[in-house]
Amino acid sequence: MKYTENRQQVEKLDVDFLGFIFYPSSKRYIGLTPETGLFQSEKPKVGVFVDENAFEIMGLAKNLGFEWVQLHGKENPKTCQMLKRQGLKIIKVFNVDDNFDFSTTEPYEKVANFFLFDTKTKSHGGSGEKFNWQILEKYEGHIPFFLSGGIGPEDVESVKAINHPKLTGVDLNSGFEDEPGLKNFEKLEKFINELKK
Repeated sequence: MKYTENRQQVEKLDVDFLGFIFYPSSKRYIGLTPETGLFQSEKPKVGVFVDENAFEIMGLAKNLGFEWVQLHGKENPKTCQMLKRQGLKIIKVFNVDDNFDFSTTEPYEKVANFFLFDTKTKSHGGSGEKFNWQILEKYEGHIPFFLSGGIGPEDVESVKAINHPKLTGVDLNSGFEDEPGLKNFEKLEKFINELKK
């Protein structure tokens, strides 16, 4: 989320988390001076970071009132543990391609609340590209995961067809936007309703 009015719309839907990107290179970066009221939501808020200093993350979490962090970079388990000790909940992102080795998730089992599997690209997230979802069958870890990467309104049946016991949610982003950071309420509402049927 990037715009307060848009966030107020989206939170009326049956969504579990609202994400806010703190990565300056992202088209969805909230900026140094976020819109007034952007974080004033009762929904769980997720701060999204890429290789950010742990103390910077802790300060922002305290000042802006979010309990969840989504880590998109090369953050190691030690950094995750440090954040967790401060009361933050961790979503650790892994960038997946056909050669992805799911054993790389194992060191994070004790420090992450969720994993998020996204498409491996040159940039960090928001690419609109999918990876081969069949590779998820190789994931045998204990941590539940979110599916991300290029999910669009046309994918509802494909997502419903994934039969993995640890799939716990989907990350809806670029496929449901009118512009970066501005979500399309109607597209989201339709997708969510169809997904939950």
